[in-house]
Formats: sequence, C-alpha cells, structure tokens
Amino acid sequence: MGRLPCSALLLVLAVAASSLWGPKQASGDSGKDMLDVSKLERFVDELPDMPRLQGYGVKDDLLLPGNLTVGMYEKFWKFHRDLPPTRVFAYGLSQDSATVPGPTIEAIRGVPTHVTWTNHLPLRHILPWDPTIPTARSSSGGVPTVVHLHGGVQPPASDGSAIAWFTADFAAVGPAFAGSSLVYFNRQPPGCLWYHDHAMGLTRANLLAGLFGVYTIRSPELEGPLGLPYGPTFDRSLVLFDRAFRTDGSIYMNTTGNNPSIHPQWQPEYFGTAIIVNGKAWPFLRVSRRRYRFRIINSSNARFFRLFFSSDSGLRFLHLGSDANYLPRPVHSRKFLLAPSEIADVIIDFSEASASAVVLTNDAPYPYPSGDPTDELNGKVMRFVIAPEREDDPSRVPRRLLTLPRPSVHRAAATRYIAMYEYETASGEPTHLYLNGKPFEAPATETPKAGTSEVWEVINLTEDNHPLHIHLASFVVLEQRELVELEEFKACMHKANDAAACKVEEHLKGGRRRRVPRYEQGWKNVFKMRPGVATRILVRFAPLDGGTYAFDVTTEPGYVYHCHILDHEDNVMMRPLKLVY
Repeated sequence: MGRLPCSALLLVLAVAASSLWGPKQASGDSGKDMLDVSKLERFVDELPDMPRLQGYGVKDDLLLPGNLTVGMYEKFWKFHRDLPPTRVFAYGLSQDSATVPGPTIEAIRGVPTHVTWTNHLPLRHILPWDPTIPTARSSSGGVPTVVHLHGGVQPPASDGSAIAWFTADFAAVGPAFAGSSLVYFNRQPPGCLWYHDHAMGLTRANLLAGLFGVYTIRSPELEGPLGLPYGPTFDRSLVLFDRAFRTDGSIYMNTTGNNPSIHPQWQPEYFGTAIIVNGKAWPFLRVSRRRYRFRIINSSNARFFRLFFSSDSGLRFLHLGSDANYLPRPVHSRKFLLAPSEIADVIIDFSEASASAVVLTNDAPYPYPSGDPTDELNGKVMRFVIAPEREDDPSRVPRRLLTLPRPSVHRAAATRYIAMYEYETASGEPTHLYLNGKPFEAPATETPKAGTSEVWEVINLTEDNHPLHIHLASFVVLEQRELVELEEFKACMHKANDAAACKVEEHLKGGRRRRVPRYEQGWKNVFKMRPGVATRILVRFAPLDGGTYAFDVTTEPGYVYHCHILDHEDNVMMRPLKLVY
C-alpha cells in the first residue's frame, strides 16, 4: 500500500467549525495573555494525596465485589497557591469531591470492581478541539467521554473503546456504546494501573482538561510477605504532567494548528510550561528518613521525563516494577526515562540522603529525543523535604519479588511487522500519523489467537520516539536494532508499505543494538519505540497468571493498540486489535 493522503472525510469535516468546538479565544495563539510561570514560586504547595476509593466490599470478613459510581464534573481547581482557580474536568464521587487527578481506586486481586461512569459535563468543551480529525461528535452538544483502564485485563465492552463514548444523560452515544457500567475483574498480577478518557479524537483535550486517575490492584497474599513500604503515608502515587496557563488561570491549549488549512487546531505535540504533580505545580513533600514507595505515572500528552536526583544527593531509585507488573528482582538506577503513559514503581530510601532537601529533576528534551533542552522550569519536578533524624523503618526490600512467566519466543504463533509513519506537507509540517499505513477505520489486520504469543517487529520510520501501548496484552522487549541505509528503506516503505518486500532484514544487518534497561526487562504494556529502530517484542495474548481469560475476548468492539503521545493517537496513530479463538 502506498503513501496515504488525508481522507476525503477529513476534508468534508473541515468545511464547518462546529459551534461545539470549544471556547472562543480572541487572542488566538498570540501569547499576549499567556501566564509567565517563572513568576510562580516553586515548592510552595504541599503534594496532595488523592482521595482513595475502595473498589471492593467486606462483609463478615469476606471480600465482595465492589460497586462505585464515579462522575465526570466541570469545576475549578487550584494548581498553585498564586494561580487563579482553573476550570477543569474532574473525576469524583461528586462535584465537590472531584479532583485532578481523580480519586485512586484501590482494588483487590481476583475481586471484581464494578464502576458506573457518569457524564455531568457541559454542552461545550472548555478547550479547543479539531473537527477535521476523526472525532467523537454529537449534533446535540455535550462532551463525549469514555473511560479506559490502562493496563487492565477486561472484556472488550469494559475496555473503553474510543467509539463507545457517551455524552451527559446519554443524549448521544458512539457506535460501539453498550453502557457506562463497566466491570474490572482484577484477575491479573498486583500492580499500578491508571484510568483515563479515551474518546475518539478528544483524548488529548479530555486528559488535558483533567480526566485521569490512579487504579491499584493489591494482593495481600502475594505482596504481604515482600515487606515493602505500605500504607497511605509510605506508599504514594506521583502523577506527573505539564500544563500551560493563561493569566486568568485557565488551561492554555493552542487554537491554531501547525497546518491550519488542513487541520485548523491540531498540532503534533502539546507541551506545558509548568510541571504538575498530583494536581499541584512544583509541589513539595515532607518525608522521614526511611524507605518510601512511589508509583510514578507520566500522564502528560507528549512530554517525556528523564528523572534523577543530583549526584551529590546520595539518592537513587530501586525499581520494583514497570507499568502494571513487578520485576523479578529489584533493580537500581540513578536516572530513568518515563514516556507518556508509562509507570515506574520505585523505592527511594531517604535515610541515604546527604541533605535536608532534594529536588527531583528532569532533563528529557521535548519533543523527545531531539527537541529543546529542559530549563529551570520544566527541568524541576518537585522537592522532598527530609526530616533530620532517622526513623524506625520496618519495611525491607527482598532479593526476589513476584514470579511471572518467562518469555518463550520459540512458542510464538506468528511474527508481524508494525510500521510507524508520519505524513507531511511539502514544507515538512506533519499532517497525520498512521500505523502500518492504515487509518483507524480500516478493517483489523492484527488478529491474534487468544492464548498465544506473537513476535512484533515495530519499525519506527519517524523522527519521534513513540510509546506504543497495546490494550489487554502484556509484552517483553527482546531487542532494539538500528536500521542501516534508513532513508532508502523509508522511501521503499512509503511507496510499498511492505517491510518484507523492502528487505527489512537486510537493513538490520550491522545495525547497532540498543540495550533494554534492566528496569524495563519485565512484562510491560507500553514501550518507547526509538526513531530509525526496529524494536522486537514478544506480545502475550493470555493472562500472566496462567489459565485462560475469564471472559470472551473476541466480542465487539475488540481492542486497540496505539501511540500514547495523545496528539498522535488522536490523528490517528491507532489501529483495531481483534482477537480470535
């Protein structure tokens, strides 16, 4: 298949800017009313601990399935002491209790959690969006939403399909909508997940507005013997993201696209000027001199974080898990890279600190890997203020963590090539991105058999690093090899869209091999696909804890895989994934 132009459908949609497009902003993108965040004092707001919701019931000492009703509300949120309140969309049990990020849902392994998601959002979006990309739209108004539990093993109807969206009072619903009461069976290893909006073409705007939160699956039986830091004080989630603001406190999102004659509003990446953690800009946290466990989630639209402490701080990271799963053994690092949607489960032992305060720092260029360097603002994340005296610490770190299946490449049922494309105008401005040269609505070409594993060779033909997320499945990264004579291979791929015909194996001979960091050598659901590199992964379409899925994975609307840079996912670096028996 050759290089694909923008579809006629996009051009038709471009004719009219809907009255539902979003707020009218007379200043456009001039920047005249942009807030200079350098004037905000850093480390003045204490790190919030988001509300915790129990995703299970207890009766007569027995665990029972949980039932929650979580709404999406419009409200105002304070991102900084000196910033005016910001209009946001937020998850919560009520409008008053809704937060950004949303409440942390705590589930128990093997005990189902039923969540009814309710949409109380207004007729118009608080942010601009682009009607010329495939987008969930309602002729009667309302903000389309649908919730995806990222890292969850759940039936297709509960996976949060991009086309299963709904507006307030179900005034409009997407073609795959089957109800807003979803079930999460929690039949998977314990770990950290997160939930977020997944509406077609609106994911970047809905997350930017605040629709995301943490979901943990715990297993007292498996995790208790490990002796790791536990409890709301010593086991914390850190949800990292970036935002830009206007002087009135509102979230800034561009109203003009990089190709306004094609896409009036869409731009390839969103980067904010302020770094936010748990809903506060550059917060601080008071800690004791002991071990803490932090589940660090990058919920940014496009920003990568390369996190570290200064070399003289005495601190390092001890990795327990990557994404939703434990590693076999703890792994130390001084610095690590976290792409959008990735999760690092780490321990920091503040008894090793050489100072009374340390700053968590970031030096990842943006866009990653070849963009602008960080500065004094986006290069700082948060501050830890450390108590002077050591505290008794009953926690420990075992040599071994949880045992998960070893990857068996020789048992792979199939090998597939997944190519990443970016299409540009003659002047070099991006217009859209595809996987395997196909739009989202094209019939599924990835149809793995449930219960099997496959080898996927993911070939990145773009200049960006793309975090690839696969719904339902877990995968292990086997190797990364650079392509040689890359431009020749790219030209062939844009013409033929056939890796085998373009002799990909020849272009990999002699290519430099890139090491997979030890802290990412476990089972993952997101991985960073380097530009000009073929990344070989073993994808498992079976539960990690053995057996078969507790539900029919072949039903509609199926699953998807996509780039988790949200601006790319929306336009339209996402493909259907349909399992078969």
